[in-house]
Amino acid sequence: MKKAFLLSIPLLFLSTVCGHRQSADSPSSNSAVVPESLINTEGKTIKERIPTPENYERISLDEQSFGYYLRNLPLKPHGSEVRLYNGQIKANAVHVAVIDMDIGIRDLQQCADAVIRLRSEYLYRNKLYGLIHFNFTSGFRADYVQWANGYRVEVKANQAKWVRKANMSYEYDVFRQYLDIIFTYSGTFSLEQELDRAEYWDIQPGDILIRGGSPGHAVIVIDVAVNKNIGQKIYLLAQSYMPAQDIHVLKNPSNPDLSPWYEVDLATEIIRTPEWDFYPDELRRFE
Repeated sequence: MKKAFLLSIPLLFLSTVCGHRQSADSPSSNSAVVPESLINTEGKTIKERIPTPENYERISLDEQSFGYYLRNLPLKPHGSEVRLYNGQIKANAVHVAVIDMDIGIRDLQQCADAVIRLRSEYLYRNKLYGLIHFNFTSGFRADYVQWANGYRVEVKANQAKWVRKANMSYEYDVFRQYLDIIFTYSGTFSLEQELDRAEYWDIQPGDILIRGGSPGHAVIVIDVAVNKNIGQKIYLLAQSYMPAQDIHVLKNPSNPDLSPWYEVDLATEIIRTPEWDFYPDELRRFE
């Protein structure tokens, strides 16, 4: 089970398990060499570290948008390993970059959790507190504003409710405590239900490829570029996995020459990522 230390909590509320089913291409993807022209080893953000291929330009984004936030995420130094929550190194080298963001010391921030984390950090940074809310797998809606106002979630007999237990605080450490509760009780199944369908041809930064279930998986689109001469779109993907680990930018196992970029091919039936295969109609979007 995903959160082993919470086995006493009713299963109805626990997060769905992430991952543990590799795609058919994953073994070769681990050793794939990313073209040097598509990596700037001195870059400190997504935009700086990963240039676009020749004739491609990143799409225009509003500076206040979620996509702009993702494009400018800070990265650990080039060559950094993906670390698990316990400090161990991830066995599969499926990444080209590691996002510089804490993952905590417990096995919580897995695949859907990483999407929730990035979305919540963006909203928190912009003080859009009222938009920070996620559902538990049980269907219970957990609003950050309630948490910040001193309420805590109490679970008894498969029922969750808010109970006033603390003083009001919008401090960051209290926000992180809220996220850990979300990671504990939410997952791919609940997150998928909250998202809107998005068309693959219209893929945008901030979109999510997600399959709810146990196991299930989710990866997030962190940037999009386009070849304006032919209208071809490409995009970057990031993920966490199981057990909880650094959020990392994925290689493209199907096209090493384009990696880490993925090409929008409207004829494709399967989108192969290093550790999971998705269908194009599994693309989702926040409202």
